Amino acid sequence: MSKLKSFFKSKPGALRYGSGGSGSPPHLSAEIFKSMTGTDMLHVPYKGITPAMIDAVAGQVQMLISVIPAVLPTIKSGRLRALGVTSAKRTALVPDIPTIAETVPGYEFIGWYSLFAPAKTPAGIINKLNAEIGKSLSTPEFRERFIALGAEPSTSTPQELAAYLRVQTEKMRKAVKDSGARPD
Repeated sequence: MSKLKSFFKSKPGALRYGSGGSGSPPHLSAEIFKSMTGTDMLHVPYKGITPAMIDAVAGQVQMLISVIPAVLPTIKSGRLRALGVTSAKRTALVPDIPTIAETVPGYEFIGWYSLFAPAKTPAGIINKLNAEIGKSLSTPEFRERFIALGAEPSTSTPQELAAYLRVQTEKMRKAVKDSGARPD
């Protein structure tokens, strides 16, 4: 990954990365990478990640960031090379692929899903829902199905989720502002 960082820095503005569109998670994750590494790459927005992947295979763009299940067959066929995963720690889905954070300390960009309830839902009901969801997420069957989809289930408390959302909102706000992303 450090060779990659050097490569990108050696060609300011000459390299292109594809994404599924302006403001999409792959776009913002690449913008955070650019910001954290000081690299200068041109964003090429596509109407979905599949056309971006096709152009990456063809050499029209030099990089893209995607969810693992979407690119895994192309990686396994040798048509794309995986350089790193965007999670803070290696994933069970592709444990041999390093994290970007191993070279760019502090880099992390993950997709997440959360369950929300109306604001006036009593705390007792929220806590009961949280406990039952936690039990479901810990079953081997559920974990296997999620991992096969490229997700690694985890749980948190409502308070931890609220703190996480505040951090992620600020991170995305900065990435959107820095990138100049506008709705297509």
